Amino acid sequence: GILKAGAVVVPLNILLTEREIAYHLADSGAKAYFCFEGTAELPIGVAGAAAFAATPGCEHFVLMGTDQQWLARFAGDQPASRRSAATAETDTAVILYTSGTTGQPKGAELTHSNMVHNALLAPRIFGPHPHDVHLLALPLFHSFGQSVQMNAGFASGATIVLLARFTAEQALTLMEREHVTFFAGVPTMYHALLGFEAAGAGQHDLVKIAAGLRVAVSGGAPLPAEVMRRFEERFDVPILEGYGLSETSPIATFNRIDKPRRPGSIGLPVWGVEVRVAGEDGAGDGAEAEVGQPGEIMIRGHNVMKGYLGRPEATVAAIDPAGWFRTGDIGSRDADGYLYIVDRKKDMIIRGGFNVYPRELEEVLLTHPQVSMAAVVGVPHEVYGEEVKAYVVRAAGATITESDLVAWCKQTMAAYKYPRTVEFRDSLPMTATGKILKRELVSGSRPGA
Repeated sequence: GILKAGAVVVPLNILLTEREIAYHLADSGAKAYFCFEGTAELPIGVAGAAAFAATPGCEHFVLMGTDQQWLARFAGDQPASRRSAATAETDTAVILYTSGTTGQPKGAELTHSNMVHNALLAPRIFGPHPHDVHLLALPLFHSFGQSVQMNAGFASGATIVLLARFTAEQALTLMEREHVTFFAGVPTMYHALLGFEAAGAGQHDLVKIAAGLRVAVSGGAPLPAEVMRRFEERFDVPILEGYGLSETSPIATFNRIDKPRRPGSIGLPVWGVEVRVAGEDGAGDGAEAEVGQPGEIMIRGHNVMKGYLGRPEATVAAIDPAGWFRTGDIGSRDADGYLYIVDRKKDMIIRGGFNVYPRELEEVLLTHPQVSMAAVVGVPHEVYGEEVKAYVVRAAGATITESDLVAWCKQTMAAYKYPRTVEFRDSLPMTATGKILKRELVSGSRPGA
């Protein structure tokens, strides 16, 4: 409806606070705010109303209640039909705000062309199917759920089964009951499904679920190879891992149903998109890194955003004159063109002059039978500049100690890489989209040993 009226959609995370909502309303220049009233546990409407009152430029506040009557009250005496407003393919359709890990969130302007191309990529990547049934457990304010499942599902004529809040038990119940053929999730969801099933609940017919699933999709964060292996073995379904960002609408690369998958790889560039691994000069038109060598991943194509709303300098810094978008992610390419994420550029640890990539160490830690989840960060150190530290969630019933795990790491990782300290946690802080919040771990970290 918003797009039909010729307006721009700005999806907001339902977990935002009053201050954060007010920032997004003001920064986007919002004229109307459609706000879910929420629940007793999460009264979003209260924070939303206060944020609206604090934003002079926002003119309309619509509280979306659970009584299903709010739309009729809002529409009032409007005519039953109306022509769509004229818009161009280059006009902004959606503004997605980045997570803001390095300062205030920025609004990525995605055009109608960006969004339509991303939606139509699905059959090319996941293969045609007469009638897919999607379990949509991803938040719709995020580009993964919005483009890869909701928009792509509508475009391909699929049935979409909505799960308001992901739990492993409810997801398995819906997979079994609704004969789900397509599941997409972030790595923590796959981890949760494996953990719930391993707990021996025994209340779901996994044979029936596996028979229905034709494909599973992972994105949003790197999927540990060990989690992929265990899930595919237990649920007998291939996981296609892909890669993209809010700024790329989001799809940029994917493993495909009609080509060999490579565990640990984010696949090949999708149709109409170029991806390169830039060498040390970091320029899109510079030399490409050699096969197997790390460099910054850069993207050019129909999926790249128009720019950051109201931030021309940030746009110029992100997109070079040739149209290459600098992702800030470090990756490599094999001889067949398959791409691999090494780590986020900003997450890389420099220990005594050596580059240490946390994701590599996390992958190794997850192979230990007593480790359930792991996050590796750099902490300040007087001698080495940064020291390597691991935050670990033990597997159920595990008794491993810090000294035991450090000793194991010393045997399985290079001397400059292995974590010198391990801190055990019951859980790791995460965003609403399932990414581990390493900045929260670092801010509360004890000094490196």
